[in-house]
Amino acid sequence: MVQIGEAAPDFKLQGAISGQIKTYTLKEYRKKWVVLFFYPADFSFICPTEVKGFSEQADQFFQHDAQILGISVDSPESHLEWAKELQGLRYPLLSDSSKAVCKTYHVLDPGEGVALRATFLIDPAGKIQYTVISPFNVGRSVEETLRVLQALRTQKMCPADWKPDQPLLESGSKF
Repeated sequence: MVQIGEAAPDFKLQGAISGQIKTYTLKEYRKKWVVLFFYPADFSFICPTEVKGFSEQADQFFQHDAQILGISVDSPESHLEWAKELQGLRYPLLSDSSKAVCKTYHVLDPGEGVALRATFLIDPAGKIQYTVISPFNVGRSVEETLRVLQALRTQKMCPADWKPDQPLLESGSKF
């Protein structure tokens, strides 16, 4: 599995946004934070709550110089149709129909042949700083992803349940 502090594996995938399909690479987002999240499938039950949740909170992520990228094994055409059904999205949905990127990030469920529900926060230098994987039946917390992004951006010690309006810990330790 890719580890915290390691370089995030680059990719080149077709993606859909605003009724258009284009090619995306991870390296084009260097110098920005990236919220890279994998989800099992378009037109499913839990996935739209997450995909719409990230879109509804997109401005909060953009204010923290972060780009959101969603990935599933569905086709770009499926993403276009689904985004239209969801009344549009504020970030692209990328297609990993070959499943190569899911395998590279170790988030492909071999039994189901779809991506696990996984989130990666990648820093502006292209290194993974956070990762979480949830079971298929439990949706991720968009708010928690934003909170962790805000904490990471401080580069300080942030206690459990830290919020941006709370003080940071001062310590000589990195733990």
